[in-house]
Amino acid sequence: MARRHPRNINPEDLKLTKSKFKTVGRLWKELLSHRGLLFFVLFLILLSTMLGILGPYLIGYAIDQFIYHQTLSGFVPLLTGLITVYFFYSFTSFLQNYSMIGIAQETVYSMRTRLFSHLQQLPVSFFDNRQHGEIMSRLTNDMDNVSSTLNSSVIQIFSSVLTLSGTIIFMVWLSPLLTMITLTIVPLLYIGMKWITKRTSKYFKEQQKHLGQLNGFIEETISSQKIIKSYSQEQFVLDEFFKKSNELKKAGFWAQSISGFIPKLMNMLNNLSFSLIVFLGGLLALNDSVTVGLIVTFTEYARQFTRPLHDLANQYNQLLSAVAGAERVYQILDEDKEEIDELKAERIEHLNGNVEFQNVSFSYGREENTIKNISFSVKTGQTVALVGPTGAGKSTIINLLMRLYEPHEGAIYIDGINIQKITRESLRSFYGFVLQEVFLFEDTIRENIRFGQLDASDEEVEAAAKKANAHSFIMKLPNGYDTKLTEDGAGISQGQKQLISIARAILRNPTILILDEATSNIDTVTEIQIQEALQCLMKNRTTFVIAHRLNTIQNADQILVIHDGEIIERGNHESLLKKNGIYSNMYKQKEGTNVV
Repeated sequence: MARRHPRNINPEDLKLTKSKFKTVGRLWKELLSHRGLLFFVLFLILLSTMLGILGPYLIGYAIDQFIYHQTLSGFVPLLTGLITVYFFYSFTSFLQNYSMIGIAQETVYSMRTRLFSHLQQLPVSFFDNRQHGEIMSRLTNDMDNVSSTLNSSVIQIFSSVLTLSGTIIFMVWLSPLLTMITLTIVPLLYIGMKWITKRTSKYFKEQQKHLGQLNGFIEETISSQKIIKSYSQEQFVLDEFFKKSNELKKAGFWAQSISGFIPKLMNMLNNLSFSLIVFLGGLLALNDSVTVGLIVTFTEYARQFTRPLHDLANQYNQLLSAVAGAERVYQILDEDKEEIDELKAERIEHLNGNVEFQNVSFSYGREENTIKNISFSVKTGQTVALVGPTGAGKSTIINLLMRLYEPHEGAIYIDGINIQKITRESLRSFYGFVLQEVFLFEDTIRENIRFGQLDASDEEVEAAAKKANAHSFIMKLPNGYDTKLTEDGAGISQGQKQLISIARAILRNPTILILDEATSNIDTVTEIQIQEALQCLMKNRTTFVIAHRLNTIQNADQILVIHDGEIIERGNHESLLKKNGIYSNMYKQKEGTNVV
């Protein structure tokens, strides 16, 4: 007869349980990096627990020896001792909490720093299919969950376990019978807690997931307000927000509601325990089997017995929430697709800028390649323009040149060196960028330009701005170069953003320049300024231009017409016009207007 698995064991539940224990183990290892202070905290917890257990015993002793016999001889020293016990109990409790907060904050600081650092090492492909707000949620909400739990839960868990153990030992020593009466609540507590925690675990995890999704949606919505308003889609966005918010509300409601049963259950069992001790203890006292002081001591121990159980139950729910957040943090930390240089990759100190693509093919994961068997070469100081419809593969070529992605077939060479043999950091140090979508940091104009070369002096920053035709408009701003920009440069025009971006590239002094032409939707005067600045920047540099308007690339040394990931035409402006091919048709039809 075949063995059957127990009906109540779900393989998925078992897998989740193992995952949680693994996460708790990893968090404990994080704490052990501060083992000296941690062991000091554990010592304080042990000391405060012993003092907390000693207090009720002394109270019972005082009742039996002094109050019951109505004598004060020796009562003052005992009272002094009792006050001393509770003073040091409070002091050690304060000290352990203070020390644990320091450990928790250092641990979370380390985890958050490692997480942010790891994000900087991950390739662009990691971010392609993830909402930025959802990733931000792991850095903020999930880490805050871990922080609040480490601040309190570690102390509470150890303190509760030690208090529970010590209390039971003292209770058995004083009266095994009353101890058995007190322990009658344990089976009821176990059944109730098992029912509650089985359900809250799932809902806490869902709560964290929905919170991350909602944060991602909010971040995406705030950053795209112009598009939303331009298309009058406010109601659609609101409906989506209400939908995601409602999912979070439901998960949060059930997580908090079910976990809220715990204090109710504990209070009910606590009252039941008190009633049993008082009733049965009173009967025993009438028969002189126990003393009044012992009953008082036991009622206090019963409270100390149920309080740790209550604390453990509450901390378990908080721990579940923290574990759910920590799991999401470790999911990113465990991503092993870092941008790791090959073992034989070398740091290059100088490049001339001769670029060659040899039979390069690449796909973003789709079955069909985005670019197919691309081959071309560019000599030092030449300008190559990439033209073609949206999705043709122009940006992909640039991404491969920058090693944001790796080709699936073929190779890319600079000065005859396969770029995979060059460390990414040193390779990218030779690139300069002026992109269509300019990104400016929430900082001063001076620091935004200096981002191109962090060790540049103020004089070098201003010299770069002058070459970029940006100096005159910067000096007209209220604080000149020290004018602080809001996020993404709001408050200055698109053309002025471009001039700052060009100044940043000039300051970098790159060997290879990449231009995603950005003179569309800019007034004529500003466009002339940008073109002049670009000509200054392109001088004696190998330049790649993603061309959006054909009239801006007539002086390019080489024009590559890309279609469906293949080069279908190549040559300079004049030779391509004479061919009367696709490029010629685009130029004649559009007469220099937008072609992508």
